[in-house]
Parts: sequence; structure tokens; C-alpha cells
Amino acid sequence: MSVSSALGLALLAVVLTYGVLIYNGLVRLKHNVARAWSNIDVLLKQRHDELPRLVEVCRHYKQFEQDTLVRVSEARARVAAAREAHDVPALGAAEGQLRSGVDRLFALAEAYPELKANEHFMRLHSRITALENAIADRREWYNESVNVHNIRIEQFPDLLVARLFGYATQPLLRFSAAEKANVSMNALLRA
Repeated sequence: MSVSSALGLALLAVVLTYGVLIYNGLVRLKHNVARAWSNIDVLLKQRHDELPRLVEVCRHYKQFEQDTLVRVSEARARVAAAREAHDVPALGAAEGQLRSGVDRLFALAEAYPELKANEHFMRLHSRITALENAIADRREWYNESVNVHNIRIEQFPDLLVARLFGYATQPLLRFSAAEKANVSMNALLRA
């Protein structure tokens, strides 16, 4: 074997090894994005299961505003549909509507001292609040995972391997400016 053939084989081995390392890194990033989504999915499912209980407790107070209960139930259904379809943009919009409805529900509960004193309501309120905080944390982790993935598949030479194997950018979970604004309790109680 000639020196040039040996160098050619060595170069080919280095290029293939480097390509395999890039590919394995991209696979890891793809699975990190999937895992981050799954973590959000689990928490959304838990909240999805808890909200009907909260609505039912509130419904027992006949004078409690039915429109708010209906809005929460409808937003819950939209979140579930977006979650099941893995529709990240629709999930962002539905999440904002649900958050607004739950915030209004909790704000209205302030006007019902007997409801606020209800042990079941307080447990559900605490549980849903904890789930909301966990969902916010997981959304942040999901977006970070997507960002790292998207940057990596656009960098050279990784983009060559990414294109070869059909890697595509993943959507970030986004919220509109209105959904990110501070909640006005006065506006919630007037709406």
C-alpha cells in the first residue's frame, strides 16, 4: 500500500468518525427535545385531570360565575387537543387562554369566603398552582432544548449531516404579548 493510499484511508476514517460523532450528537439533541416535550405533556395531562375537579367544586356554589367555568372548560379542551396533536403553536395560544381562565377563576374565588375556606378547593388550588409552576419550568427547558437543537443543525459542518439525515428545526413554544403581560386582578374581576 502506498503512502498516499494510507493517508487517503486515514483521512476517510477521520471524516467518517467525525460524521458519526456529529450524527450521534444530533440524535442526542433530537431526543432531548422529545424528552422535554414529554415532560410538558405529563404535566399538562395532570393539570387536565385536576381542572374538572376544581370546576366541580366551584359549581357547587350556585351563584359562582358560570361563564368563567365554561371558559376554563373550553380552554382546557383546546389545550388537550393541541397537546395530543403535538401542535406547539396552538398549544401556546391555548395555554394563554387557559391561564387567563384559571387566573379569573381564582380571582373570583376571592369573593366567596366559604369557597376559599373549602378544604378541597384549597388543595386543588395548591395542586394546580404547583402544576402551573412546573409547566412553566418545563416550557423553559423545552425551549432551551429546541434552541440548542436548532443551532446545532444550522452550524457547519453539522448542517451537512443534519441535511443528509433530514433533521429539521423544531418550533419554540411561544406566547403572545398579551399572554405574557402581568395579570390585572381588577380587569379579571370586571371581565
